[in-house]
Amino acid sequence: MGIQSKYLGRVTLVGAGPGDPDLLTVKASRTIQQARFIMYDNLVSHEIRALFPEGAEKVFVGKSKGMHCATQDQINTLLLNAALEGKDVCRVKGGDSFVFGRGGEEMLMLAKQGVEVDVIPGITAASGCTSYADIPLTHRGLAQGCTFVTAHADKELDINWDALAQLKQTLVFYMGLSKTDMLMEKLTKGGLSENTPVAFIENGCTPKQRVLIGKLHQLTSLKQQHQIQSPALIVVGEVVSVAEQMDWLGQLSGRQLRKVEHEQTLQMTA
Repeated sequence: MGIQSKYLGRVTLVGAGPGDPDLLTVKASRTIQQARFIMYDNLVSHEIRALFPEGAEKVFVGKSKGMHCATQDQINTLLLNAALEGKDVCRVKGGDSFVFGRGGEEMLMLAKQGVEVDVIPGITAASGCTSYADIPLTHRGLAQGCTFVTAHADKELDINWDALAQLKQTLVFYMGLSKTDMLMEKLTKGGLSENTPVAFIENGCTPKQRVLIGKLHQLTSLKQQHQIQSPALIVVGEVVSVAEQMDWLGQLSGRQLRKVEHEQTLQMTA
C-alpha cells in the first residue's frame, strides 16, 4: 500500500457509454476532460480515450476473455491506494458502471474504507447498440419487456431458461459469444421457436459496427461464418425483424431516389 496522504482522494465511477463519444453525458465528458488520474477498462473506445487529457496519469486495467491486465482484486487495490495517496480518481468504464461493470463491487469496497464515491451513469450497450442497429428493445405487439443477461460464467449459468424464453420479450446477452451452442439449446428447450429472429451487434456504436441477422437455430453458424469477434451483443426476439424492415425500407427509398434522379435526367435531356 502506498503512503497515505492527509487528504483522502475521491473516486468517480464514470460510465463511458458503448463507444461513440457523442453518447457521453455532459457530466461524464466534463469529468473525463478535467481528470488528472484515470483508470480505464478495455471496453472504453479509442475515440473516448482520445478525450483523456494529455497530462493526466493513465492506468489501463482492461480485462477481456483469456487476457486480464489486472484482476479485480488488483484493480480494487490500485483504486484504494490512489485514493489513500490523495488522488482524485476518474474510473472510466464502458457502458454503465452498474450494468455488468462491477461498479457496485468497487463502490462498496471503497466506501468500507471511508473513500467517497461519485457515480456518473452511462448508456449501457444493450440500449445504445440496439438503437444504432435499428432494433427497438420494446415494440407494440412484439415485445412487452426486455431482459439483460450476462452469459459470462466459469460454470453453468444459473438461469431459469423457461422464464427467459417466454413470448413477447427481448433478450440481450452480454459476453455470450462463446456460449452460442448453449443459448440455442436452452432457449429452444425453454420454448422459443428455433426461427426466432436473432442479431449479433459487433463493435456497436463505433465506426466498426457490424450487425448480422439470422434465426435462433443459426446462432453458431452465423458467428462462425462471419467470424464475429468480441465485443458483441446477442439480441434475441421478434424486435429484430424491425431492423430487417428498416433495411428493406432503406433499400426501397434508395431505389426510389435513383428512379427520381433518372427521371429528372431524362427530362433535362429531352
